[in-house]
Amino acid sequence: QVQLVESGGGSVQAGGSLRLSCTASGYEISRNCMGWFRQAPGKEREGVARIDSDGNISYGDSVKGRFTISQDNAKNTLSLQMNSLKPEDTAMYFCVAGPYGGSWRAYESNWWGQGTQVTVSS
Repeated sequence: QVQLVESGGGSVQAGGSLRLSCTASGYEISRNCMGWFRQAPGKEREGVARIDSDGNISYGDSVKGRFTISQDNAKNTLSLQMNSLKPEDTAMYFCVAGPYGGSWRAYESNWWGQGTQVTVSS
């Protein structure tokens, strides 16, 4: 059974940083697609960052230059370093993993974690 557990969320002031982590069990991340999505209240879910199985990395336009995605295959962990946080980054952040990649839409068919809340105050 695949399980994805996110951690590292919390509250921070604008301009601050947070680092999210996602630990996968029952699933080897090294050869598959991994990513982060987020959803704010009243808004659609959006892709934040992803690493496709071919190693290609993509970022959502709103986070480019501020967020960095990485993975540690030895620890089977995915991370998201978030710098220069803005109030509009406030959302529930979800870790996503699975065999489907190449587009944000494809990730909808992968496995999802329960999410971790990030709140950025002005």
